Amino acid sequence: MEPYQDISELFKVLIHPTRLAILEMLRNREECVCHMTAMLGARQAYVSQQLMVLREAGLVIDRRDGWNIYYHVTRPEVYTVLDAARSMVAGQRQEAPTFILRSRSESCPCPKCQGVMTN
Repeated sequence: MEPYQDISELFKVLIHPTRLAILEMLRNREECVCHMTAMLGARQAYVSQQLMVLREAGLVIDRRDGWNIYYHVTRPEVYTVLDAARSMVAGQRQEAPTFILRSRSESCPCPKCQGVMTN
């Protein structure tokens, strides 16, 4: 069913819970890899692997600033799909989840969290 191949590939990318969480983190702003790692409580290599899949699908793009790599969504229409899926599962429209650092002892070394922004 060739006409559906591209749509099928998109849904394969969106099927992974960590990739969905990453997209939600990027809903309103860019985030650095270290910040996403701290919010997810996952290893950096794992988060980077999921970001690579999203990047290859054309959903996110990265920007380097010194040692930090920041990601943002390039196809914001993906949120229409995510919101519709959330509505179907929940039976009513729900707000996207909010991500915070898991505990005060966890810290993120990014300039944003340390209050030192670079240009």
